[in-house]
Amino acid sequence: MTRILSRGNGARSRLIQDCGSLRVAFTLVELLVVVAIIALLMAMLLPALSAARQRAKSAVCLSNLHQLGHAIHMYATDYNGYAMPLAYFDSAEPTYWWGKDEATGVNPTFGFVWPYLRSDLRAWGVYECPSQPQGSYDAQQGQGGVITSTYGYNGYYLSPRYTPGWYGQIGHRPWQRIETARQTGRVIAFADSMLDMSGELRNCALIDPPLLYSRGSGRWQENLNPTTSFRHTRRANAVLLDGHAEDFAHTRGRLTSPRFMIGSITTEPDPFYVPDWREW
Repeated sequence: MTRILSRGNGARSRLIQDCGSLRVAFTLVELLVVVAIIALLMAMLLPALSAARQRAKSAVCLSNLHQLGHAIHMYATDYNGYAMPLAYFDSAEPTYWWGKDEATGVNPTFGFVWPYLRSDLRAWGVYECPSQPQGSYDAQQGQGGVITSTYGYNGYYLSPRYTPGWYGQIGHRPWQRIETARQTGRVIAFADSMLDMSGELRNCALIDPPLLYSRGSGRWQENLNPTTSFRHTRRANAVLLDGHAEDFAHTRGRLTSPRFMIGSITTEPDPFYVPDWREW
């Protein structure tokens, strides 16, 4: 009797061991459900992650512009209060705020910003908005077709006689001193900028207003190619003349290039571009 019980116990023990060695597997339906849940979670998280990346790039951009704002104030301190010129262009190698345009390439050490913000024109540098990196547009500037900047300077108002392209029409207007300029808390010093050149996206280191002045007629006419870029989720970053940086929508302005999100903050030059335009 004792032996029978012993054998019975051994069989039960082996049965338990055999059951313990079995592996539990997913069915095909369960596997498909898990995959669907993971895909759903990724679909929910990816837009949030993309938005977070865009916010981070916008924050870096605002920091870059803030540094450029400091540079223009330090320039004014050294030059009797005058705002930085956009360019000196009376030679074959003009000098811009971002550097000298030499035949062999851009030399940033000659730029008006350089003594106050010593950054070269490399990709991901201070002169480049992280939302508009090298390679995201078709053509560069300068004789060598190299990187300059994807930020534009408001030379149209601040340094009319030193603004190539427009000085023939506006060169008679005064070179502004920062301390006497109008509405320094609203006037753009630097901002996100690009240019739609007949369907080709180019960088542009000048902020153009939504209207352009014609000296011959004494009138303002619509600018078909303003250069403010609303690349940060339909918003443009800018540093104002008083040194603070903020972002702007185009809801009061217009997009002349919806494809590239380029246009103007307002439909008229004031207050952001040319605050005294009605007096010209």
